[in-house]
Amino acid sequence: MNKKKKKMSLTKKIVIICSSIFVTMIFAFLFLFYGPIDSFKEFWITSAMTTMNHRYLATWLYSDSYIQKVLKNNSIIEVDEISNPNDITFRKYTTTIYRNEYEKQILQKDPDNDLYKLINVSGKGYQGFLVAIYDPSRIHIATTSKLGVAGENILTVSKREGAIIAMNAGGFYDPDWNSNGALPHGTVFSNGKVVSDYDDARVGGGFIGFNNENKLILGNMSKSEAIKTGYRDAIEFGPYLIVNGKRSFVKGNGGWGIAPRSAIGQRQDGIVLFLVINGRLANSIGADMVDLCDIMENYGAYNAANLDGGSSSELVINNEIINTPVAAGKYGLRDMSTFWVVK
Repeated sequence: MNKKKKKMSLTKKIVIICSSIFVTMIFAFLFLFYGPIDSFKEFWITSAMTTMNHRYLATWLYSDSYIQKVLKNNSIIEVDEISNPNDITFRKYTTTIYRNEYEKQILQKDPDNDLYKLINVSGKGYQGFLVAIYDPSRIHIATTSKLGVAGENILTVSKREGAIIAMNAGGFYDPDWNSNGALPHGTVFSNGKVVSDYDDARVGGGFIGFNNENKLILGNMSKSEAIKTGYRDAIEFGPYLIVNGKRSFVKGNGGWGIAPRSAIGQRQDGIVLFLVINGRLANSIGADMVDLCDIMENYGAYNAANLDGGSSSELVINNEIINTPVAAGKYGLRDMSTFWVVK
């Protein structure tokens, strides 16, 4: 009888403990998602609404009107200008005196490597990689070889192109967030030619690309205006982070949430910056638009723009994956349409 009572007593304790844990979890859930902490709700909604296939994490919990209210309070106002190529003057440095730690990291090249330098970057909640590229004439847009039919992963493209560095570029048509990466958003220039021109009203952003003088030109313009601008390699995406040395105004977190990120920029001395931030990891939640602006500004970008992010953020050097991609494919990679490559 005593053994039976002890067994019942132990069972009762387990039930009480499990019930207490369950009730605590319910209260914690309600407090976080419906309580007074607006910053958490903004983080949750903006992050979910900018993913490919996890928007339900916001739409299941909040009304459409509340989601729109949050997105409106988290936005980015871009500088309404087109990059002035005359402001970019290519320089060769002989100095050993640097204005700050960021300039030192950029200008102090690795031994026997005049093409690029890989720099670790980190901040509150994020970790990633910045690549300083010293010769922008070697930067081009590469596309999937099955353009309009299927995308390819970055390793396949990097090997085929003989690329030393490869990074994801623009977005692509993704109905129901389940496409194969076949159709790039907007107009794509490669080696001076328009190689794709898919008119998608959801593309957003403007042109991001290099002219024949190897200068990064950012500008919201039509296709015909882009042709007149003389792009040799360009995609359409955004938002712009810095234009002509002027930083975009970011309200809240910019409306893009916190996630893996990719960005491109160019300093006034012509050095190009590739940036990839890890996200959705224990040691790196990801970055928002404020973080991207800060990083690019710290490293001296005169023009800079956000690229496709989330599960598309990928960086490869010498056919080795440098960051930690989070897509569902092999090695965390996904099939995409367009890539920045350095050859």
